[in-house]
Amino acid sequence: MDNNLKSTITKRINKTGENLRKNNMEFYYAETKEDVPAIVESLIKEGDVITNGGTMTMKECGLSELLSSPKYSYLDRSKMTPEEVSDLYIRAFSADVYISSTNAVTEDGVLYNVDGNSNRIAAIAFGPKSVIIIAGYNKIVRNLEEAEIRVKNIAAPANCERLSCETYCKEKGECVSLSKADRQMSDGCSGDGRICCNYLISAQQRHKGRIKVILVGEELGY
Repeated sequence: MDNNLKSTITKRINKTGENLRKNNMEFYYAETKEDVPAIVESLIKEGDVITNGGTMTMKECGLSELLSSPKYSYLDRSKMTPEEVSDLYIRAFSADVYISSTNAVTEDGVLYNVDGNSNRIAAIAFGPKSVIIIAGYNKIVRNLEEAEIRVKNIAAPANCERLSCETYCKEKGECVSLSKADRQMSDGCSGDGRICCNYLISAQQRHKGRIKVILVGEELGY
């Protein structure tokens, strides 16, 4: 990466990180995705029950080797049947550590997430003792309006492709609501495969340090 661009991106990451701390979330910077496993290892301890939400970012960071260590009790959804995964959605609430990415993070330190099944946003909001969020710098936006647009233009269409959900955004590459002049955040299609059903905005946290955010100086995930 060009050093001038890298410097600009790092400054934006640090600005966002400072505001995450003001909102009682811990902030960690990873220059590359290869630096992420070491940071995650520093945030978990032997014997922890660990699970995760659906996240391409976590896969890109290569965390499976770390989490599969016998030192941890890793509930790996990728190795479960659909019935077992459904049960895991409930078990995740009592996990020691929950790992996820985020659909967007604003420069003023707010996390924005949208879900279909909503197990991910439920666990981020409540239950697991510790939540580790990993996000590439491409997830940073100026405000919640940009976060909404990011989901409707990028995250939702790409995830519908990944999950084979038959929706307007999978077919057209953007949310149907973007054509509306009076669009609301919750507007979308009415297809059975819709994945933007519930919305979570994580602002200042009551439980300081429960949420840890690792921002990476690379583009990761959707």
